[in-house]
Amino acid sequence: MTIQRQYSSPSCQLTLQGLSESHSPSESRPCMSMLMNAECKFMDSAGHSISGGRDFFESLVTRVSRYTQSMLSEVMVPETQDQSEPLQNVTLQKLDHHLHRLTVYPDQHSGLESGPKTQAMTVDLTTVQLFDLVETIDQFFADSRTLPDLTLNLQPASKRYVKPEQPTAQRIVPAAIGISSVALAAIAFLTLPVPEVKRPRDLLPQPQTIKTHPGTIPLHPRC
Repeated sequence: MTIQRQYSSPSCQLTLQGLSESHSPSESRPCMSMLMNAECKFMDSAGHSISGGRDFFESLVTRVSRYTQSMLSEVMVPETQDQSEPLQNVTLQKLDHHLHRLTVYPDQHSGLESGPKTQAMTVDLTTVQLFDLVETIDQFFADSRTLPDLTLNLQPASKRYVKPEQPTAQRIVPAAIGISSVALAAIAFLTLPVPEVKRPRDLLPQPQTIKTHPGTIPLHPRC
């Protein structure tokens, strides 16, 4: 029995097509136990889509989950750490803070000859599209009736990939230099001569003269 399951997010749609080994009439939703094809379509202007079989899908969910885990933990693990895995069909590379390159290589175990249809496919995803893809993968893992045997085992990153913290001595030296610079500036300011302040002459009181005309008696204030 052919089964199709879809998982959607604002900018990504994941479609799985597979078979059910056994279907009981009492089951309202049959269990997909075999995957025939997986297609991931991105709702962008170019309409990019990637597809493949079981090997492609396992590599996709593993690589995307590990890549986003490294992003959130700020510990980027090189691709060479996963060389022990038998399948390396999907890779993710960070181009900048908002762009990520998803590359899908042809399945080397399929026995198909190399050609235009089997060349590597590259899709540049924004951070929003990447996390929408993660959301569709999370929806798949939350569905217990679709490929229940497929599990995701995320291991913590090795300590050798964690960037060492800056030593305390290196953090103290810039602060000490800043404090000493302020102290030297204060000492230089104290050694400057005190400027002499002169009162403006325009503010000093000036003697007043009273002009009298002949034949007039000057007035004197009352005692």
